[in-house]
Amino acid sequence: MTTESHTAGDARLNSPSEVLRHLVRENRRGKAIGTYAVCSAHPAVLDAAIRLSLADGSVLHVESTSNQVNQFGGYTGATPAEFARHVRQAAEGCGLPAARVLLGADHLGPYYWRSQPAAVAMGHACRLAADSVLAGYQKIHLDASMTCAGDPPNLNEAVVAERTALLCQAAEESWATLPPGSPRPLYVIGTEVPVPGGEVQEGECPLPTNIADMQQSLEAFRAAFGARGLAPAWENVIGMVVQPGVEFGDASIFEYDRHKASHLVAGLPRSPEFVYEAHSTDYQTPASLERMVQDHFAILKVGPWLTFAYREAVFALAAIEREMPGHRRSASRVREALEARMLEDPAHWRPYYHGDQGQQQFARAFSFSDRCRYYWPQPPVQEQVDRLLHNLSGPLPFALLSQYLPFAYEAIRDGRILNSSPAIVCFQIQRVLKMYAAACGKLA
Repeated sequence: MTTESHTAGDARLNSPSEVLRHLVRENRRGKAIGTYAVCSAHPAVLDAAIRLSLADGSVLHVESTSNQVNQFGGYTGATPAEFARHVRQAAEGCGLPAARVLLGADHLGPYYWRSQPAAVAMGHACRLAADSVLAGYQKIHLDASMTCAGDPPNLNEAVVAERTALLCQAAEESWATLPPGSPRPLYVIGTEVPVPGGEVQEGECPLPTNIADMQQSLEAFRAAFGARGLAPAWENVIGMVVQPGVEFGDASIFEYDRHKASHLVAGLPRSPEFVYEAHSTDYQTPASLERMVQDHFAILKVGPWLTFAYREAVFALAAIEREMPGHRRSASRVREALEARMLEDPAHWRPYYHGDQGQQQFARAFSFSDRCRYYWPQPPVQEQVDRLLHNLSGPLPFALLSQYLPFAYEAIRDGRILNSSPAIVCFQIQRVLKMYAAACGKLA
């Protein structure tokens, strides 16, 4: 197997990005294979995803958003280089080689700085694109669709395309400084979805993207890339974000209807040879996920569902803890700590949760949008999680496992997982991940 020159623009055939490109080609040729992107920075989620990739031989595909990870730290406090190092070290610590880790940037653009004038916001976004490439991100979703300070309410399509091309140029210039043989970034364009971390309001079933709008946007992007001399990068566009008609809200889930999205399947362009990237696929049924991959929605994003599964595991373990006689007095107060922090700092949930106080309290704990995911890393909450896991450091009673964690109980009885709290948390998250892995299939 030979390695092409850096100047030719071809990645090593055994790099994660080349695996992704090959997957895209095979999907376009009718093979029902895809990839799922883990859009979460939670350590337990990453650990579960790493262990599953190690077990099934797949590439670990992890993505971060521009408000989650950026050159100023984002809400995780991590820069692209720090996040990349953390993911790779965690993978290698479990025995998964760094060569099987694909890092992606989701919604990379001016969103995080949208309160500033466009020139300033785009300057920061271009810096983030450059830093992401230098950190080893190999797949980048370019998203310049949001308005900045001073912009009109609805951005002209040509403006969005021009800003997208500017982001791409920054990424390409950064790639040119890397050592020869470094994989060239792969790009995803388009943004017919809610903003990073958002979701639709209750009752608003989204319509699939209109095919004429998709084709018009595609031509605008093509022209903008060409005007900046980005023809080689245009050939590395492997995905376009469209709305397939799937979404979730506080308490609602809108299932994939392949008949409503059939026009998008029929309208895939011949060049560039890309697939669709589907955002907000959380909580879809296994059958829906399989149909989406079959219909060329070959890149599936999943995030809140994974931390929702983590939350389910933690709440269930806390219930078990309180039923065990030896821990009733020293029981952790995970749910109380989480609720207290969310009330003290409502910025991550208040714009999304509505209704009276009781409805908001319910949503803070159980909403499908899972806004509580922002609070797990905070020290008062993490201290209680650590206390919970310490209290439940030994095997758990079968009767309580059967009561509160029946799927984990069955897995323990069958010998598939250990009877330990960390193994149960991992199992709960992997139950979701395995649905995506099954839908995406395997390369031959």
